[in-house]
Amino acid sequence: MSEIILEARRVTKRFGGLTAVGKMDLQVPRGAIASLIGPNGAGKTTFFNCVTGFYNPEEGEILFEGRPIKGLRPDQITQRGITRTYQNIRLFSGLTTLENILVGMHTRLTANPVESIIGTPRMKREERAALEEAMQLVEFVGLSGMEDLLAENLPYGLQRRLEVARALASRPRLLLLDEPTAGMNPQETDAMMRFIRRLRDELDLTIFLIEHDMRLVMNVSDQVSVMDYGKKISEGTPAEVQRDPKVITAYLGSGPEDEELLEDSEVAES
Repeated sequence: MSEIILEARRVTKRFGGLTAVGKMDLQVPRGAIASLIGPNGAGKTTFFNCVTGFYNPEEGEILFEGRPIKGLRPDQITQRGITRTYQNIRLFSGLTTLENILVGMHTRLTANPVESIIGTPRMKREERAALEEAMQLVEFVGLSGMEDLLAENLPYGLQRRLEVARALASRPRLLLLDEPTAGMNPQETDAMMRFIRRLRDELDLTIFLIEHDMRLVMNVSDQVSVMDYGKKISEGTPAEVQRDPKVITAYLGSGPEDEELLEDSEVAES
């Protein structure tokens, strides 16, 4: 994991007089599961939005596989190989499971509107290949037999998996997950923890996630970065970060019970 797939250099994003992200330096090694943590309002999602092109930082550089991506549109960044999920699920609720995944392929499909209307052989081949790949993703994320169900009728935990499948449809090399366990019960969280490992190990992905569940972060992460008030205050292995006094103070408070909570979150991987 020595090669850097994503690098931020002094990235700064302001909203009026508020600096949401200030001079952020961060590197994500290829093949890693890297986590970004911090209290609410620390700037984590704003930073994700800068990486994925929803916001254009006023200062700094963002490099993906050594190439600058700052200023590119979100669809251009997706084409480069970065995709994401959202803290609040953003599925097309009136479309089926399969249709939601097919939507995620739009940046890769090459048939133009005329070919689609005429139904050229090339368009039909591309359509068949897309359907086959979508069905493979349905199976991979554990939604077999549900491909014709409307997204809004899936249980919450499976909606989360469908959102990941839609992101995978663009064939990313870097997957950003924004609070993937938000709203989940402990059993669903444990299942998501195993699923995140599978994404990295079986699909050869690099995973970069925002998460508030400290047990998940400490168990799946190779690297943890901590933000507070728009700046990175700590970075290292889970063991290093959870013992950093700045993290205890900024993220979980400074009382003895908070230090104990951090220590309890260090659970050995099975």
